[in-house]
Amino acid sequence: MSASPVWLLVVIFLGAAGAIWVAGIQLADQTDVLTIRLGLGAALGGLILLAIATNLPEFAIVVSASVSGNVGVAVGNILGGIAIQTVVLVALDAFGVRGVRPLTYRAASLVLVLEAALVVAVLAIAIGGTQMPGTLITARITPAPVLILIVWVLGLLLLQRAERSLPWHESGQPPDGQERPRGHCTDMTEQLATARGISTRRSAVIFGVAAAVTLIAGVLLERAGDAIADHIGWSGVLFGATVLAAATSLPELSTGLRSVRHGDYQLAVSDIFGGNAFLPVLFLPATLLSGHAVLPAAQRTDIYLTALGIVLTLIYAAGLLFRPRRRIARLGVDSLTVLIVYGLGMIGLFTVSNMG
Repeated sequence: MSASPVWLLVVIFLGAAGAIWVAGIQLADQTDVLTIRLGLGAALGGLILLAIATNLPEFAIVVSASVSGNVGVAVGNILGGIAIQTVVLVALDAFGVRGVRPLTYRAASLVLVLEAALVVAVLAIAIGGTQMPGTLITARITPAPVLILIVWVLGLLLLQRAERSLPWHESGQPPDGQERPRGHCTDMTEQLATARGISTRRSAVIFGVAAAVTLIAGVLLERAGDAIADHIGWSGVLFGATVLAAATSLPELSTGLRSVRHGDYQLAVSDIFGGNAFLPVLFLPATLLSGHAVLPAAQRTDIYLTALGIVLTLIYAAGLLFRPRRRIARLGVDSLTVLIVYGLGMIGLFTVSNMG
């Protein structure tokens, strides 16, 4: 694909991104239907099934890049994806939320703060894993990705318990938060599917087709994106952390906009944090497929992006606790801060990538 002209590569890249957007909408809808009908529960359905579904483009890119030995793109897409998916909340705040109160004021919940803490925990382990020796690998696995998987699973179990009850007033829910309980958007989607006569089997088939389209489009994104990066002189890390990560965040944007427009603000934020907590789990298949210790091979830019992802997540965690009431240019104070920090972070990323 590297021999193709740039215009054709751009067409392929944009076409794959469009396919991911359309398939992502179907993935989200069918995930809601299957979550209700299979009795998976809000925590397991929202944080596992939807996290995996909306991150299928990243999974496809990680697999494709790891098999081809282009580990830099895989690592950059995972860590850069976390930062830019957090910025998706800025778009949801600006274009999805109606009224005078910003996103985190409406979505405030201690459970969401715990989800943000899980994101920070797995990213901290990833940073620690970058300092381990690359020779510490047995049976094609290294300690850090395994520990990330364990912490992720334990975190989900704690979140499932927190969903049922927290020893706080109103289980950590503010009295003037969102009007209807978290997950009502999921119920609406399932009821609409039932009214249309969509069976569980048909929903599963649609989910499978959309997943296949997403995986194929993800591979095309990675191949076309890598070739475009070569043509324009960008490193794979920079392209993976910016343009490629933005394209693979389209499912989160589409599902988030749907949730906030139905008034399910907590679900929208949870989907972002849940996906971000899941992304570092992909270091395990990346290590298995490449046969190399991926995290110890991380570059300065990868560690930088991890730190940026932690900072952006903590800003929103603070917003969920302090609940800013004002909107400035349609953004809450926390969203505006995230946008500024991310912009400065991208300038810093280019600076770090150009260091000798």
